[in-house]
Amino acid sequence: MLQIRYVWEWPVRLTHWFNVISIIALAVTGIYIGNPIISVPETGSFVMGWMRVVHFGFAYLFSVSVIVRLLWMFFGNEYASWRAFMPWLTKEGWSHIVGTFCYYTFLRRKVPYVVGHNALAAMAYSFVFLLFAVQVISGFSLYGQYDPNGLWASVTAPFLSLFSNQVLRLTHHMITWLLIGFAIHHVYSAWLMDVKEKNGTLSSIFGGYKFIDPKDL
Repeated sequence: MLQIRYVWEWPVRLTHWFNVISIIALAVTGIYIGNPIISVPETGSFVMGWMRVVHFGFAYLFSVSVIVRLLWMFFGNEYASWRAFMPWLTKEGWSHIVGTFCYYTFLRRKVPYVVGHNALAAMAYSFVFLLFAVQVISGFSLYGQYDPNGLWASVTAPFLSLFSNQVLRLTHHMITWLLIGFAIHHVYSAWLMDVKEKNGTLSSIFGGYKFIDPKDL
């Protein structure tokens, strides 16, 4: 008999959707800032200004959301814990890593069953959080250059001394496309696991609950 288990707590779901909305808004406005494609009259228009305002606003929202999610790794349940994102720390985790890899490469028919993230997904999310951190740092480093004596210029000064303006811009731009690619794969793999495991993977990010068959554990 199936059990209903509360897997994704509300801070996890809330930050997930804040990240989704923020990444979409930041990608659209950021790509436009780097390559304006809208032809506007010389006067009476503020398209670039609004793009920058929206970009900076969502940058703050995204940063706060990422920080909250990282903090929740130390206060949330076992599925949100930082340990869940480091399966290589345990023998069981390595077994799941190998088993999941074999499933994705068609070497086995059955994927190792887990209630939360599977091992390879957890490792991928760890890398994504690293990309988030680089994106936030590089973004605010660029943002701070509008006022060399301001707060963000002072906070990000070490990065500006290590990397040139162009390196920061290129890094920021490249990671944007990496995150877009990840988002496409993320949606597909979530759908795949939902079909394969039939446990409400997709709906769980809305309500937090999954349907668990005890014999699969």
